[in-house]
Amino acid sequence: MSQSQSQTSNIHTAQIPLAYRKAKAHVDEVFTPTGEQREHWNYLLESLKTLGAGGLSDRQAKALRILRDDGATYNIYGDSASLSRTWELDLVPALISSGQWNKIESGLLERAELLNALLKDIYGPRDLIRHGIIPPEALFSHNGFLRPCQGIVTPGDQELILHAVDMVRDADGEMCVLADRTQAPSGMGYALENRTVMSRVLPSLFRDSQVHRLATFFQRLRQKLASMSEAHDQPRIVLLTPGAHNETYFEHAYLANYLGFPLVQSGDLVVRNGFLWMKSLDGLSRVDVILRRVDDWFCDPVELRGDSQLGVPGLLEVVRANRVVIANPLGSGVLENPVLLKYLPQISKALLGREPRMKSIPTYWCGDKKDMEYITSHFDQLVIKPISRGVGRSSVLTHTLSKKDREQWLQRIKAQPANYVAQTCLIASHLPTFINGELQPRPAIVRSYAVAFEKSYYLMPGGLTRVGTEEGGFLISAQAGSQSKDTWVIASEPERVENDSAGGDTLIVSGDEHLMSLPSRVVENLFWMGRYAERAEASLRILRTVFVLLNGEEIISETSRKYLLQTVSAITATLPGFHSPELQANPDKELLSLTKDANRAGSVHFNLNAMLRCADESKELLSSDTLRVINDIRDGLDDLEQSLSGGMASAPEEALDPFVTALMALAGLARESMVHGIGWQFMEIGRRIERGVQTICIMDQLLTPVLSENDQKTLMQALLTSVEGLISYRRRYRARMGVKQVLELVMMDTANPRSLLFQFSELKSQLATLPKAKAKAYELSPDERVILEGETAIRLASLDVMCEEHKEGRTQLSAHLKQFNNLLGDLSIVISEKHFEHRIGPQQLVSRLSEEL
Repeated sequence: MSQSQSQTSNIHTAQIPLAYRKAKAHVDEVFTPTGEQREHWNYLLESLKTLGAGGLSDRQAKALRILRDDGATYNIYGDSASLSRTWELDLVPALISSGQWNKIESGLLERAELLNALLKDIYGPRDLIRHGIIPPEALFSHNGFLRPCQGIVTPGDQELILHAVDMVRDADGEMCVLADRTQAPSGMGYALENRTVMSRVLPSLFRDSQVHRLATFFQRLRQKLASMSEAHDQPRIVLLTPGAHNETYFEHAYLANYLGFPLVQSGDLVVRNGFLWMKSLDGLSRVDVILRRVDDWFCDPVELRGDSQLGVPGLLEVVRANRVVIANPLGSGVLENPVLLKYLPQISKALLGREPRMKSIPTYWCGDKKDMEYITSHFDQLVIKPISRGVGRSSVLTHTLSKKDREQWLQRIKAQPANYVAQTCLIASHLPTFINGELQPRPAIVRSYAVAFEKSYYLMPGGLTRVGTEEGGFLISAQAGSQSKDTWVIASEPERVENDSAGGDTLIVSGDEHLMSLPSRVVENLFWMGRYAERAEASLRILRTVFVLLNGEEIISETSRKYLLQTVSAITATLPGFHSPELQANPDKELLSLTKDANRAGSVHFNLNAMLRCADESKELLSSDTLRVINDIRDGLDDLEQSLSGGMASAPEEALDPFVTALMALAGLARESMVHGIGWQFMEIGRRIERGVQTICIMDQLLTPVLSENDQKTLMQALLTSVEGLISYRRRYRARMGVKQVLELVMMDTANPRSLLFQFSELKSQLATLPKAKAKAYELSPDERVILEGETAIRLASLDVMCEEHKEGRTQLSAHLKQFNNLLGDLSIVISEKHFEHRIGPQQLVSRLSEEL
């Protein structure tokens, strides 16, 4: 097909109109019960019809690229083939008219106030239990009820800071609540990412639709968290995450970056002297407020779950002393107990004087005799749910079970009736979704968010919508592959942009103080990200050079071959490796293993994976361009096995070229697009230390042996090729290759960014600006001593002496290289001990108490 024919075909495809058909036998939000299209859907569907299937497909591909470049992922538990998947966004938004939203908003605000009052009663007087409105066993059998939290009060008017609700539109067209999310509600960050992508991919449609903005919600969240601390001028607020392996880790990093809060893990926090501290680069910094994404039971291994690695020992005692505030408060997970849905009308009457405006899904508690009778007689029409969420505690759609399985479930419920509820099997209303080039109806659940603000709550206009994978399907879950949608609340008139006059920007600490307040874990990961990047690049370069030499037209001697292969083992730290004669005779399998074996320490794949893990742990400090290159590397690793499927016979060096280019781009982006603050400095320090180590290693392997002229030339050319110095050498020296000239270029040339002296000079420059401990006058710090010793030793070294040939080789050069390598090792240890460790030894509490008395 010619280019003109291809263009004509694409235009024709793009002009195919997109028509939407009504969902069969299910509620469809686009149409009224009489089959007429609702007015607020007209502009969107007409615009999509004009755009056409091809046009929307192009926009969908662009959205996928943006999500991938942003690093927007959702981790799938139990999927070893793809632990993290790019977040899926359908470009057909979920629409809610202004009139519909007003009714939903009033119901959700009332519900947030109701659950706030309920939370206060549960951990306060428990009047609802004393008056018989809630059965005691319904509350105390739920694992979200934490007895150690009794009597803890959160500063301000509200206990419940964040409230999320999962809703569907039922057969009557009314919104119905499926579940409340109060422990650590997720999805806010994904809703914001969805909105960002939609405004970029469909800017005209978004602008002309007069969609309510989301920014105000996050401003309110920042203001509320700041107001909860006694340090009103500039409280330290952190976002606590379980870590990079959590399913929604992208959202944690995204929100921390957007809100301007440090992203911390349990190891970044410590309790000392009755306060909570963050282990930052300049020591311990007191923490005032925690926005947590760690479940209740895991937050304190001392008083809650003893085997937790995600919490901070002693945290609950600090909360009890009102020295740190947690949002949402520990114990708020009890509100997610589905048994409460059964009693919510009576609870609302007792606390608010009226039944809730927004209804909940009909719920039957197996611990209630009358409910159990109903459940038994209608068992094949219900959904069975454990009252507590967790691994292995999923819902069961009873009509899909065999007769034997139904009997087993009934027996299981009767053995522990208080631990189960049954709910009506409700199929959600359907929304148009772009699938396989068509608009198809899919069931949808929307999650809304409310944040405590002033005397009540502020509701996010819209939320996060998820759609099922098939029409009429019951299960809608991101873990099951459901797509998400941006949720548009259509304004009846242009929205007034609110001025954030309440000090929303005061939370972001600027200048060096902000950079110094980074958790030491983050800068340590940046340090090792730099080291692993250089380690991988050095391995890639030597492997690429060896591949070319072994497969090239020019025949190399057995001696050169031996030293080159041994250099590969030394650079990858996989000794003894090619010191084995058997491997030297048949190197292909070992060389490919050192390239693609992800489980082998020292391989290219292993080092790149280690670099990616470090990047994930510090991604909130990386630019979008840097994340794009990191994603390219991750995608390349997924395809590496296929790229090398032809073995040594299919130019394996070509499979390595993209990785070398990506790593060079990564280094350039770090220099050009990352703020040159503390984080960047440690990445640069790690990079320079590792580059120095690798340069020393390859010099020791290829320059210290005394060989024949041809062998020496082969090894020197391999060295210069691996350190990008061959062209520079030829331009400068022109004459035949000599050890002295190579040493001058690779060891002493300060204009060569890969020379050893250049690395020491750069390290000296970076270390000079790092925070220094108080020292005696005129005394150098340990790291300054190491750098000065190394730089001086290189400058004082004599090239002629180092080039002297002895029976054992160039022994003077070998001794100097060993000295330089030891100095770089010492420097790495000094930096780690000085900046990455802030441990305080055990203290005798009795003696301290006696001193205070």
